[in-house]
Amino acid sequence: MGVAGSIFCGKSGWQRQAAGLLDQYVSESLTVVSKIEDYALLGDCRGAALVDKTGALDWLCLPRFDSAACCAALLGDESHGFWKISPTEPIRRVQRRYRPGTLILETEITTDSGTIRLTDFMAPQTRESDIFRLVEGVEGEVELESRLALRFDYGSILPWVQPIDRGIRAIAGPECVYCTCDLHAEVKDQMMVSSFHLGPHEQAAFQLTWTRTQDPRPLEKNVLQTLDDATAWWQEWSGRCTFKGRWSNEVQQSLITLKALTYAPTGGIVAAATTSLPEHIGGVRNWDYRYCWIRDS
Repeated sequence: MGVAGSIFCGKSGWQRQAAGLLDQYVSESLTVVSKIEDYALLGDCRGAALVDKTGALDWLCLPRFDSAACCAALLGDESHGFWKISPTEPIRRVQRRYRPGTLILETEITTDSGTIRLTDFMAPQTRESDIFRLVEGVEGEVELESRLALRFDYGSILPWVQPIDRGIRAIAGPECVYCTCDLHAEVKDQMMVSSFHLGPHEQAAFQLTWTRTQDPRPLEKNVLQTLDDATAWWQEWSGRCTFKGRWSNEVQQSLITLKALTYAPTGGIVAAATTSLPEHIGGVRNWDYRYCWIRDS
């Protein structure tokens, strides 16, 4: 039984026929996203994002955990919004880790041409709602492409995407997202697209910022300085952990995850950064976990 078949299980006639047509559509046209265990969490103690092993950011909720996602491929396909920075040739090997004592994600991607390092993070030490992505050449010469498709309200709203100096502005009613970079960027099919190549020690930096439509354009930050500041913020906080036992690294990373899921203005801890992910396809346990569940506190 397919996805739709499980949803319409027990129904009759036209509903089973509709389920069959939907399953056929899903199997033929859906772009399959990564397994849930392949996603890594980013957060700033207000909002959250999930990034897979290939450099695809498939879940992004700004400025709050419970905001309607503007990248929601996690729940559907690329038409629901994503941001992928990845080599244009096949990937041979991926290694990734969190920078020690932080929630700063470092992903090394290797192709036949070379290796790049992608550093993804949010900045809890600032008031703005930002995502930063820093790409650095490690060895060889690697051709890369960044594709940002913002689709507001879980993919149901196609924004008005305008090219601006160093990037784009995407407007959807009261919400606005700016994305800037130090590369040439153009708008294709309502996406911001940048093609570039990196050699050893060469870098490309991206900054995405959520704001209200009526607000002025946010200031661009120095990504390297913001990275240093975010590293210091996380390491100062996680360094307060005094446990030195056998599983000290795991304990510290668990604490960092809980901190990332803590909504800074109130101190409430959300149950998870996601919504609508059932325990099994078609199951009913697909609630919105982006809240502080009083019964579990």
